[in-house]
Amino acid sequence: MDTYYNDDTICAIATPTGIGAVAIIRVSGSDCFKIIEKVFKPVKKGLKISNAQPQKLYRGQIIDKDSLLDEILVTTFRGPKSYTGEDISEIHCHGSEYIQQKILEVLTNNGARIAKPGEFTLRAFLNGKIDLSQAEAIADLIASTSEASHNIALKQMRGYFSWRIEELRRQLIDFSSLIELELDFSEEDVEFADRDELFELLNRIEKEINSLIDSFSVGNVIKTGVPVAITGKPNVGKSTLLNTILNEEKAIVNETPGTTRDAIEDTIIIDGIKFRFIDTAGLRDSSDSVEKIGVQKAYQKIDQASVILYVVDISETTIEEIKENIKEFLEKIKDGSKKIILVANKVDKLLETPKKFRNFAELETIFISAKRKTNINLITDALLRIYKKEIDTGEDFIVSNVRHHQALKKAHDAIKNIQKGLEENLSGDLLSIDIRSALHYLGIITGTVSVEDILDNIFAKFCIGK
Repeated sequence: MDTYYNDDTICAIATPTGIGAVAIIRVSGSDCFKIIEKVFKPVKKGLKISNAQPQKLYRGQIIDKDSLLDEILVTTFRGPKSYTGEDISEIHCHGSEYIQQKILEVLTNNGARIAKPGEFTLRAFLNGKIDLSQAEAIADLIASTSEASHNIALKQMRGYFSWRIEELRRQLIDFSSLIELELDFSEEDVEFADRDELFELLNRIEKEINSLIDSFSVGNVIKTGVPVAITGKPNVGKSTLLNTILNEEKAIVNETPGTTRDAIEDTIIIDGIKFRFIDTAGLRDSSDSVEKIGVQKAYQKIDQASVILYVVDISETTIEEIKENIKEFLEKIKDGSKKIILVANKVDKLLETPKKFRNFAELETIFISAKRKTNINLITDALLRIYKKEIDTGEDFIVSNVRHHQALKKAHDAIKNIQKGLEENLSGDLLSIDIRSALHYLGIITGTVSVEDILDNIFAKFCIGK
């Protein structure tokens, strides 16, 4: 942690790199106002930034060795009522890259130093303004690319997840203190902690942690984009379907089977959820070495996908062939629990859909014409049904952070060990080992129990200026 934090006054550009109308440079630290006063010449005579009313904009000039550098606005936030908990100033200057770099140079020449990635948010964490889970949510909020990922990050940033974790820890701590008290009176063979109440508590905690762990399967794909593999035999219209869904000519469409050799993918946001559609090579045995590699890559992408659109050419395929193809396909994929939707393509070549296909009930089946863009909305509706229900669960929180997921799994293992220990009537000193372990793994989620390596890893991934 000391590799990041000290008492220096730090500065950084808080807006994206490049040229724009306005840029913001953020300064934080004990000497913040003193440094600003050295370089800022206010329009209002007699104004001193150290005495200025906070959260107001003041117009003036940035001066570099008696030379005018830019006309700017400056605002102040007094610690501890600021983002970092320290005194903060923000300089609103023109967006020239030259001006931004010169202002940074002027600030560093007068006692500030350039901030490291995430250092402003790290100071907010260390000064008790936010916990570690909320700090990570800020990074997720900045990186959010869809309504769903934004909502998850916003709920976490506002402390809902932290509150749930700390409530679980508090209940465990209450019992842990009684168990520890028993150890002080071990020679007298007394029990302060009611084992039945502890078992009941552990069941509630285990159920809640399980719920959070299970939500990660949805939360992770919402954060990164739901991977949807478009697959099937060659020349059934997979590339045409990808182009139709994306509404652009992303993949080459050709009547020759085996045109797609490598996986082609792109993202689209549908009703607030980001989906990553992946067009894979046609699945067939081939003597062509390049096509073989394409098929291998196709199965790799299928293994990574959450949803599979298995496309068939309904104009040239019998129901028996579909069943055989699906059976062969399911035998080759590693995860049999994946959601698979059968997409019966090229209905435009038929006068009517054969009744036998309507009774094909093993998989959800959607009849489309990718070429004529018929019923494409039924595919997107089906995809939304899978994830919308879990996202729109009211107060329930969805875990999207890999670190949180891993910590919850370890806490869950510790809880199971405590339950087992109670069933086997283990002594308090043995139970306390697993209780401490559960408290530790719940604590590292919010930073109640901090590990320097974890902090370094988290904040090094932040953008500079945050």
